[in-house]
Amino acid sequence: MKKLYTFLAAILLTATTSAQVPEKMSYQAVVRDASGALVSEQVVGMRIQIIQGSEFGASVYVETQTPTTNANGLVTLEIGAGTVITGSFNSIEWDNGPYFIETETDPTGGSNYSIIGNSQLLSVPYALYAKYAENPGPQGPAGNDGAVGATGPQGPAGADGQGGVTTAGTNVTITGSGTSLDPYVVNAASGTCGLSIGDTYQGGIIFYLDASGCHGLIAAPTDQSAGIQWYNGSYTNTTAFGSCVGCGDGNTSAIVYSQGAGSYAAKICYDLFLGGYSDWYLPSKYELNLMYENIGQGNALGLGNVGGFADFNYWSSTENDTNNAWFQGVYNGLQNYYNKNSNTYVRAIRVF
Repeated sequence: MKKLYTFLAAILLTATTSAQVPEKMSYQAVVRDASGALVSEQVVGMRIQIIQGSEFGASVYVETQTPTTNANGLVTLEIGAGTVITGSFNSIEWDNGPYFIETETDPTGGSNYSIIGNSQLLSVPYALYAKYAENPGPQGPAGNDGAVGATGPQGPAGADGQGGVTTAGTNVTITGSGTSLDPYVVNAASGTCGLSIGDTYQGGIIFYLDASGCHGLIAAPTDQSAGIQWYNGSYTNTTAFGSCVGCGDGNTSAIVYSQGAGSYAAKICYDLFLGGYSDWYLPSKYELNLMYENIGQGNALGLGNVGGFADFNYWSSTENDTNNAWFQGVYNGLQNYYNKNSNTYVRAIRVF
């Protein structure tokens, strides 16, 4: 059943020009109205809460913001930089969790919030947590995609070297990057809703389930291309740097907004109508790895290559720099970046 709305968020710690701990989290979301249509080039009202203990626990921080979506419904803001209603973002004791983030959105730009999502922060924001470490170690190494590593042995670097946070959604999967989990498989194999990874469901194959076992990610049953370029004929910085679960949707919107009409990896996913659904997108590098692990040749769950992936490389939506973007070999699990003019495979995904 198609949802009344889709609200995807990617939460990442922002970098600063100094060596001090960043005091904000960058937040991206694709906003849709009750009919599922993108809310494009419009001011939206947002209220953001950090809740301690449980999703029904005490609110330790509340702020409001009124960002503007772009032509593809993508909104970008920094949590910690809004109008503070309650508490202090800088004073949150991240080592005293668990914490949940609740977002409320009014697509008309006011405070009549009609879209609500509540998600647990499943891993500590390492750079913020480092403030509370009694004996912090030296600065950790850079991640394999060039992001800043975490602080010392008490704050280990994430799987891809990003010091972010991870959230598991309720209505959709909402995940930030930079967890310390290894391997990438961070999902339930099955849940109380009777769904399992590998099931055919809502237009494709389930390859990720969140903690509820009722929501997750679906891969298209077949490839959308056996050889297409990532770019649209010219090198541009699309700002599609998200590498987490849920980041692919925002990445895809940013790429299409930057590169426009044409035939390229993100656009064929963005335009795809398959199985009665039109909300497909090009996966982030993290989502791509989950496909490899769970329904590809990675075989982490013992299912085998139920996704029918070719022994070749597949594009992710994660940009490395102006000239290159990340890909994955779903036959060997290796991730690296290619020149954007390279022709390689594409497999679209969607959330449910």
